[in-house]
Amino acid sequence: MSRFSLIHRITPFFAARIRQNHRLLSSSSSSLLRQAPSLEESVHLTENCIRKMKELQASETSAEEKMLRLGVETGGCSGFQYVFDLDDKLNPDDRVFEKEGVKLVVDNISYDFVKGATIDYVEELIRSAFQVSFLL
Repeated sequence: MSRFSLIHRITPFFAARIRQNHRLLSSSSSSLLRQAPSLEESVHLTENCIRKMKELQASETSAEEKMLRLGVETGGCSGFQYVFDLDDKLNPDDRVFEKEGVKLVVDNISYDFVKGATIDYVEELIRSAFQVSFLL
């Protein structure tokens, strides 16, 4: 498996498109740019996800507040896999979703693959993990 994430490999292909979209957005009214994402475009956190993140934050010795970072990489059956990590830094292209003091960070390219998703923390006999699901 390649060490380069999907984001790093497809960024050059989307760079021109992103610049074009940025120009279009820059010319639109500023009130439209400040609107919060609609429910369909937001990324939702379940109570289990919030509870687990608060546990992880409490166990951290670092003074920096940790956020849950969600990324999309190549791999898995559908060609993509979701990657979770704890992070204390925001990048310029990050989107932040917050609920009850817990922050989920998603970069702009990964966001296109996860908008409207629900992030849950599932505990099973075999493993416990954060999971992404799309409710219909």
